[in-house]
Amino acid sequence: MSTPHNSANKGDIAKTVLMPGDPLRAKFIAETFLTDIVQFNTVRNMFGYTGYYNGKKVSVMGSGMGMPSIGIYSYELFTQYDVENIIRIGSAGSYSPELKIFDVVLADSAFSESSFAKTQSGYEEAKTYPSAELNEKIIAAAKRVEIPLTVATIHSSDVFYREGNTDYVNDLVNVHGCKCVEMESFALFHNAKVTGKNAACLLTISDSFVSPEITTAQEREQSFTNMMKIALEAATYEA
Repeated sequence: MSTPHNSANKGDIAKTVLMPGDPLRAKFIAETFLTDIVQFNTVRNMFGYTGYYNGKKVSVMGSGMGMPSIGIYSYELFTQYDVENIIRIGSAGSYSPELKIFDVVLADSAFSESSFAKTQSGYEEAKTYPSAELNEKIIAAAKRVEIPLTVATIHSSDVFYREGNTDYVNDLVNVHGCKCVEMESFALFHNAKVTGKNAACLLTISDSFVSPEITTAQEREQSFTNMMKIALEAATYEA
């Protein structure tokens, strides 16, 4: 059973999906970390793969950029393919001098100015939330693989190129408590809530609003391995 955006059949996709924005990052993860991989989607070049990590079945699929894109793919995974858990693994811009390039952040909430949730189902709050249980698994996984993890509120923005100066960041930091910015998790968390499923978001800091540091496109595709290892450990570990 395919959808307009996914050529997979039911059973092709694991119960847990790791979801980077970049489909080439999905390809990199599958080819680097998984065994016995099968590609289940190429529609619109939004690559999706299923394989095994430590003997456990797991899938990885790109989401594209922004809330409308991840909104489509995550909703279909939850409702059409019986996926139970989606862990977004993305990049973020730091709003805090404490968060440096390549630091890993776990979202405990996502603040947004977006109308996605209101339009989708009438939800009018400015924050959405991940699965507490899934976040606990990720925190435990980070400890097992001994990778530092910062838990924080994140900003999910609809706009990448914003006119004017960066004074708006002060409100995001001081009023809403945001430590970094990305563009997808507010919608992902909401989709998980309305479908009764679980979602979480791991981010690697790729650039900063408070320092000149920045990563290259190749580094964003291939060098965020700490975040990938935490997500894979959380997705497949059984106590």
